[in-house]
Amino acid sequence: MAVKIRLARHGAKKTPYYRIVVADARAPRDGKFIEELGRYNPLATPALITFDAEKVDAWIKKGAQPTDTVARLLKTAREEA
Repeated sequence: MAVKIRLARHGAKKTPYYRIVVADARAPRDGKFIEELGRYNPLATPALITFDAEKVDAWIKKGAQPTDTVARLLKTAREEA
């Protein structure tokens, strides 16, 4: 089973709010997921990125592939911390 670390969109129209989740690659974007790892709010100033680094690293060790967007967000958040 291919597992991805990706964003799941929540929030109302024109006010997006995302959760960083681990999900089967075949599952729909906002559908069933395995575990929630963090949150991303692009509308906050500056954009708010929170996640559990230990869980992210553990999932990557198990073979989960982050999407390009999630990889960029994680890199940005780790540089700021």
